[in-house]
Amino acid sequence: MFRLNLKIAFRNLWKNKSYSLINILGLSIGMACCILIFIYVSFQLSFDRDFENRDRIYRFVTDWKYNSFEDNSAGVPIPLIGAARNDIANFEKVAGILRDGGVVIVKDEQGKDKIKEDKFLYYTDPAFFDIFNVNWLFGNQNNGLADPNTVVLAESMAQKYFGDAKSAMAKPITINGNTLKVVGVFKDMPQNSSFPLKVVVSFQTYYAKNNKDWESVSSSNACYVLLKKGTTLSDLQAPLAKFNEKYNKGNLLPGNQSNRLQSLEEVHFDERYGSFGENTITKKEIYGLVVIGLFLLITACINFINLATAQSINRSKEVGVRKVMGSARRQLIFQFLTETLAITVIALLIACVLSELSIPLMEKILNNKAHFSLFKNQSIFLFMAGLVVMVSFLAGFYPALVISGFNPALAIKNKVTVNTGGLSLRKILVVVQFAITVVLIIGTLVIMDQMEYMRKKPLGFNTQSIAMVGLPNDSASKTKRGTLKERILKIPGVEMLSYCTMAPMSNNLNTTSFNFNGQQNKDFEVRLAPSDENYFKLFGLQLIAGKTFAKSDSVNAYVVNETFLKQVNISDPQQALGKIIDQNGRRAPIVGVVKDFNDQSLQQRISPLAIYPESRRYYNMALKIDNNQMMSAMKQVEQIWNNTFPQEVYYAQFLNESINNYYEAEKTLGMLFKVFAGIIIFISFIGLFGLISFVAAQRTRELAIRKVLGASTQELVKMLNSSFLWMVFIANLVAWPLAYLFVSGWLSGFAYRIDLSVWPFVWAMLISMVVTLITVSIRSYRAAVANTIDALKYE
Repeated sequence: MFRLNLKIAFRNLWKNKSYSLINILGLSIGMACCILIFIYVSFQLSFDRDFENRDRIYRFVTDWKYNSFEDNSAGVPIPLIGAARNDIANFEKVAGILRDGGVVIVKDEQGKDKIKEDKFLYYTDPAFFDIFNVNWLFGNQNNGLADPNTVVLAESMAQKYFGDAKSAMAKPITINGNTLKVVGVFKDMPQNSSFPLKVVVSFQTYYAKNNKDWESVSSSNACYVLLKKGTTLSDLQAPLAKFNEKYNKGNLLPGNQSNRLQSLEEVHFDERYGSFGENTITKKEIYGLVVIGLFLLITACINFINLATAQSINRSKEVGVRKVMGSARRQLIFQFLTETLAITVIALLIACVLSELSIPLMEKILNNKAHFSLFKNQSIFLFMAGLVVMVSFLAGFYPALVISGFNPALAIKNKVTVNTGGLSLRKILVVVQFAITVVLIIGTLVIMDQMEYMRKKPLGFNTQSIAMVGLPNDSASKTKRGTLKERILKIPGVEMLSYCTMAPMSNNLNTTSFNFNGQQNKDFEVRLAPSDENYFKLFGLQLIAGKTFAKSDSVNAYVVNETFLKQVNISDPQQALGKIIDQNGRRAPIVGVVKDFNDQSLQQRISPLAIYPESRRYYNMALKIDNNQMMSAMKQVEQIWNNTFPQEVYYAQFLNESINNYYEAEKTLGMLFKVFAGIIIFISFIGLFGLISFVAAQRTRELAIRKVLGASTQELVKMLNSSFLWMVFIANLVAWPLAYLFVSGWLSGFAYRIDLSVWPFVWAMLISMVVTLITVSIRSYRAAVANTIDALKYE
């Protein structure tokens, strides 16, 4: 029976080629998008799931609670690592892992530099590999990193440096001027890991030369623990409270600093803390993609339902004959569901091809941060099977009920009609379909407006023609800075140079507690921006009170911003001059106040900021370059820099490029919305074209009679257009409040954002109405100008 049903199904598909093509095209595109979304979402949800003890792995995080706001960091004070190991008995293993930058040099057999590169380095001890059950290929995992000046490499790094993994064992490599011995090689961490470990140095190498300050918290210093079996978070409440009481409150740290545990499964999804992989994604974003996938699928299914129910009249005689011959209604339903299944399977095969072809594009949109494969995840087959069943049921069940329910006597006489007036289900589905389309159009327009706003908004400092060049920070390199500056300023096109920790806008947050005018400030921490005297002029910072510090002011001056004054309740900038700031033992007066500028992305508010000279913390060199001589000047800068620091790796980036990188997530979201909105518009309007084609065919006799009675072509086109335009208008009214809730919620994530106006909603309505008008008019015109006599003879 199934074989016969399938045979009939393919005959009907071939008989109605145009409608079959529209259905298959719409379903295949919708299913392809769902498959791509499933691949991406399953990849994100799989993060850190491969670790054997993942249910018992937690990390320490640091929280601060001030009077007006809260702050969070994935980092911990370095001494916390040892304290947690000694004080809390519920931990089976404790390991610190620290990230730092460094230059790796590998020499050949003749002692010449073979490879020299700047890489992220990680410092940890053997306990880390026990916690995360990392697979060591060579070396002793239990004590491989127990000694100072030892290093282990990921397999890919060992192959890159020494040809193969085994050959790397016991070989020396130079990191930041220190010679380390390779004592192990481990298997590369998977893509879906929050730990992009490549070069891992023994913790003792780092810890021996760093302080034990509980106030120093950096996101680069993390601590992971493995709970003993049977231990729960509730068991740790009392020990953690005691721990915070002893080390945080006991040290009188500002801002009610405290440490808590966060489970490994939350690390990838909590943007407040982030991860070493720098690829966190919120659950809200994942749910948003799932909703978009459902929208695409629903849109394609609505197309199918509308066309199938509209086309059902053509099959009335077939249904009548089958019923007269004894077919039960359930048999007819099974027949039509079989047809839907056939269409869905064909669409799925096409969708697989489209998905495979689209994967490189998806990787490009996501900036190649991950590489995907269609069938790498075995669960994709289960998803596809579920997709076929769900689509076949959603798209086929209602049309099967309608068709199988025809009265056999009326069906044989071809007198069956499908409700096309009033509030029919088909009209409701068209409204739903276009409401989804309008929501995505509005969302796309708002995202584009916000991105344009961020691109054009004045940041309060100069961003054009400025290059940031990294500087080595060891004591030997610092002595060469004076000579370096003289030589670079002689390059034609280099207009100005400033040594600094960072550019005015940077995600490199360095905040600290401080005393203000003799009293400890507990309301907020100040962000520090060490720089030389040329910093203000080079970046065009606007002074509103006092002066900038001079070259001679090596230790005795601060310049603060307006936000700092607001936080300490000073309304007149002149009153701030002479007030004393004391942070980490550095006591100096405020000599100037600069106008506020955006020091972080526009998602965050401006920080209270203190700019001061401190040469030991100059990690970058800012260069103002004549735009007409940019390329030649930068080549000479690189040559002089390499000659000055031959053991280091040159790195430079233009400031406007680095600022644009802050909005990668928003740009990706905007691109996804453009793509998916375009796809849904395409699916909606090919379905609309198919539907108006069938409606026009069903009303052939009516159109011919109207023409005979004197109706013009324009009037006939207007008549066919009106019902569809009304449905699209109602869809807009339904979509507007839903779209408003979505876009206003998204915009609330930005401290600086556009004012939400009515124009995106108006444009969405105009776009949807115009495209509907064009689509329907093309087919309506063809029906209206058809030969009247032929139509009446045919009828």
